[in-house]
Amino acid sequence: MKKIIILIAILFLNVLATNPSYAIKIGLLTQVEQAGVGTNVNGRLVDVNTNKTVCTTDAMKGYVLVPYRNEIAIKSGGKYYTLGTSSVVLKTDEDGFVSTKGKWYRGNLLVKNINGKLTVINDIDLESYLRGVLPVEMSPSWEYEALKAQAIAARSFALANLGKQAKYGYDLKDTTVDQAYGGASVETDKTNRAIDDTLGLVLTYDMKIISAYYFSSAGGMTSNSVWGTHLPYLRSVPSFDDGVKKNGHGVGMSQHGANNLAKQGYNAYQILQYFYQDIKFAKLNEEA
Repeated sequence: MKKIIILIAILFLNVLATNPSYAIKIGLLTQVEQAGVGTNVNGRLVDVNTNKTVCTTDAMKGYVLVPYRNEIAIKSGGKYYTLGTSSVVLKTDEDGFVSTKGKWYRGNLLVKNINGKLTVINDIDLESYLRGVLPVEMSPSWEYEALKAQAIAARSFALANLGKQAKYGYDLKDTTVDQAYGGASVETDKTNRAIDDTLGLVLTYDMKIISAYYFSSAGGMTSNSVWGTHLPYLRSVPSFDDGVKKNGHGVGMSQHGANNLAKQGYNAYQILQYFYQDIKFAKLNEEA
């Protein structure tokens, strides 16, 4: 691979008034007929409207929720019993995980009856959310500096797109429509460390957090526009993923390219300033 030289001044803006523990809502199931849920420790279903417990849950036991008229019902002993509300939160009584879709998640599960169907949402803090994004968006076996670059890009994308899926009652989907997310089930020590080592770091342009698009590989050159719209922080550059079949929209950071640059000795900040134009780094205000 052709060697490149990048001269970069790493600039950090003043802290932004956003808390790194900011809650984000991730859509796990949308408009389904039923949802299986559970907890790995004892837990409870709480009525969103009254904040009262409507049902307790046993550790490692599965429960089926279904829509019932304008409410939610739970299956027990082969029968369904209404919970008397259209929205519940599944919480653990102590530190633990909630479950749906055959996966474990940090945070809570919010279940809503919307127009006779169930929507299941993971209500979670931003950094914990990223722990379930990084290992599925980039291989944990890749270079550590590439993983750090991916963590910063994913954090920036999430914050820049809060409310994108508001019509469904949450911020982002758990698929590549937004960012792939596998919950606590996919976490690794290496990717968690990359998130911790970049705690609160985001990419900004003109004092605003950018939607840091990224993709697998461009097969030559990245694109300087997103779906026909030019954004000032995007530019077309060699993607450094030669030999890898094009996979993705080609906008922003090539993940294979980031890994190859990391192998050449570039750190996360150099990688990001290569793929994004005129960006600065900012740290979220932990006391906001």
